[in-house]
Amino acid sequence: MLRHSLLAGIILGTLAVYGQSESPLASQEKAGYTRPETCAGCHRDVWETYKRTGMARSFYSPSGANTVEDYTYKNTFYYKASDSYFSMLRRDGQFYQRRYQIDFAGKTVNVMEKQIDFIMGSGNHARAYLHRTERGTLVEMPLAWYAEKGGYWAMNPGYDRPDHDGFRRSIGYDCMFCHNGYPEIPAGHDQPFAEPVYAGSLPEGIGCQRCHGPGRKHVQLASTGANVEDIRRSIVNPSRLSSQRQMEVCMVCHLETTSFPLPNAIQRYERGPFSYKPGEPMGDFILNFDHSAGQGRENKFEIVSAAYRLRRSACYLKSSGKLLCTTCHNPHNIPRGEEAARHYRAVCRQCHASAFEQLVAAGKHTRAADCIACHMPKRRTEDVVHVAVTDHYIQRRKPAGDLLAEMPERHETGSNAYRGPVTLYYPEALPHTPENDLYLAIAQVNQGSNLRNGITQLSTAIERQPPKRAEYYFELGEGWRNAGNLAKAAPFYEESIRRNPEFVVGMQKLGFTLRHSGKNSEAAGVLRQAASIAPDNFSTWLELGLTYRALGKMTDAIAVFEKAVALDPELPEAQ
Repeated sequence: MLRHSLLAGIILGTLAVYGQSESPLASQEKAGYTRPETCAGCHRDVWETYKRTGMARSFYSPSGANTVEDYTYKNTFYYKASDSYFSMLRRDGQFYQRRYQIDFAGKTVNVMEKQIDFIMGSGNHARAYLHRTERGTLVEMPLAWYAEKGGYWAMNPGYDRPDHDGFRRSIGYDCMFCHNGYPEIPAGHDQPFAEPVYAGSLPEGIGCQRCHGPGRKHVQLASTGANVEDIRRSIVNPSRLSSQRQMEVCMVCHLETTSFPLPNAIQRYERGPFSYKPGEPMGDFILNFDHSAGQGRENKFEIVSAAYRLRRSACYLKSSGKLLCTTCHNPHNIPRGEEAARHYRAVCRQCHASAFEQLVAAGKHTRAADCIACHMPKRRTEDVVHVAVTDHYIQRRKPAGDLLAEMPERHETGSNAYRGPVTLYYPEALPHTPENDLYLAIAQVNQGSNLRNGITQLSTAIERQPPKRAEYYFELGEGWRNAGNLAKAAPFYEESIRRNPEFVVGMQKLGFTLRHSGKNSEAAGVLRQAASIAPDNFSTWLELGLTYRALGKMTDAIAVFEKAVALDPELPEAQ
């Protein structure tokens, strides 16, 4: 991002704050990666077809060349729930999203306008618009573009409610992990619970090395005329991996049990957010969880459910690991239109040709050419209601009803939120170790699905063999805080800080807990310590300002709020 004049200043400022002396490219090269375009030198044909795929077009700067939306005429959307208008604008070669209201006199009021620095989404189904703040964070804008009906504007998922996030929804590293190549992040921000900040320029689209691993050594060997086998061994070819590892290369992004609060997945604390490399066991990087069986959630159909639904299919279960994502999909070249229909029909008949002919002869099946339309039909997703995608649950008969019927957005909060056990989904089993027991317990409390039982489970796991890392204690503190027991939360925040004296998020939550317990002087001391460790963290200054205000130290509070505003001018609470 950062296509505007702030680019140089922000990059230099970020490097100075975090003590980095290397460029982002130098840091990537140390990890064994090379420039993405290097691959085109030897693999031109694959490069040319791949760059037309959705993955290659998953993240990019807006330009006239990649614009499919109408920024001139049909460029305004009225959102009735908040009586607000959203307009998409193009001005002097830049793109903007604007929100405003109309008062009783017909005047435009409550105007907010942000530059669109990046677009997330290929546009095959949808596009979301991102703004990069002066601090290098990314925020999603409320209005999105959807490809249905020839293209139209509507609210982003989760925004179809009067109290939506506005221009403030943060793009976390988990979002970026699956929608782009690996970006550079400032030192310290690769730690668990750290604020997602992006240093320097960002990749634009998922590149070859996401599925093939770091390519610098491969390029070096190829350029020096090394042995062919040595060249091949220096890069990951997913087709040479075991069937399980092959699937995991896809599932690390295409497996999401649910996007509603659960949690769907927990990244292991010792792993950096972009440290996964193809070929390693996915469970060493991230653990996936699901709703407990018998809770009425078995047939959910969501936007990133392809692998989840496929793994339920009889075709998959009876294939003994032979049915993979790449059985049907060539990630380097996606067929379209009639070519796609022929391709997928041919894949189905690799296994079902004889049965198909027998059923046709017996009058039990039509000679319809499109297997997918009946056995893997398109359906509207439950979490992104303006999008319909292929259901990868391969079914004998097409489900009844109108699968494309429009539906209202569902919000799982309060009384309709899931409250039940959270079960391990993938890996299907974990060795019984103290660390794994901790993660299974954290899944219960992390988003409050099974809070009461989870607190007991996590407390027992910690007592049985106290872990070294701060995050486990922090999660138990969060569990007690969410359960409304600040007195029991505070000791675990304190223990997380004792385990990691620079654990700023633990200090912030301890300060919050102490302030809400009436211990304002103690809270101020903890927050001053946090501010000294991470002076660029606006959240700490905001919480410290609130604490000074509670102490009646208004002059100190104003000074601290001013620091928070200077760090993030778009922070309304500090303003």
